[in-house]
Amino acid sequence: MTPLLLGTIGLVGLMQVYVTPEMIKALFGYGNFSDTLIATFVGGVSVGQGIISYVIAGELQEQGVSTFALAAFVLSWVTLGLVQLPAEATMLGLRFTVIRNLLALFGTIAVSYFSVITLELIR
Repeated sequence: MTPLLLGTIGLVGLMQVYVTPEMIKALFGYGNFSDTLIATFVGGVSVGQGIISYVIAGELQEQGVSTFALAAFVLSWVTLGLVQLPAEATMLGLRFTVIRNLLALFGTIAVSYFSVITLELIR
């Protein structure tokens, strides 16, 4: 188990060092639905501590990224874990891992849309 955990921690660290907010920002600007899907994927691959996702989301917001994408990015950063899939599958089983990640994927997209719609209604 230790090699899997060390490998996962190493991959997460590499993603945080080599994937900059500017690189992420270049992916957005193609419409709300596309931005939501892209942000969900980017957040799922760029896993890390939740507080870091807020900082990156704040930088992306300053650069004009849509609220749909920001919500999807933060949610998927925390709930999806594509980098740690092998470790999760080993510890919890492949079936559980696949079901959990599929539910998190669809949940991320749905919650991000409902969050933005709710914010629009409040304003």
